Amino acid sequence: MKLPQDSIIRDEKLTQYLLVPKIRNDKSRWLKIGGYSLNNWERLQMDIRSQVLTKEATFIETNEYGNIYQINSIIKTPNYKELHVTSIWMKEKLSNKTKFITMYPTKKEKK
Repeated sequence: MKLPQDSIIRDEKLTQYLLVPKIRNDKSRWLKIGGYSLNNWERLQMDIRSQVLTKEATFIETNEYGNIYQINSIIKTPNYKELHVTSIWMKEKLSNKTKFITMYPTKKEKK
């Protein structure tokens, strides 16, 4: 199934979480390889919407807040690199809206 194109991607998820260096689970360094930073966070938002939300989502689980979905995709970045990404989304029970939760590098499968 595909998630709605108008799913919510909060600015703060990008500007205060994904693109900010962290001691643990730092995603900003990984995104910087692709050319993303706080200076072009809107581009990351646009790329998630146009390159990730267009792919099939897989249902993961239901929790007290809603249904959780995962999308595995490849993002073609501003500096022409490809990032293999796993993104997590939730369709909230109360609002019935779908929102972006997080994104991280796709784990490589063992052969």
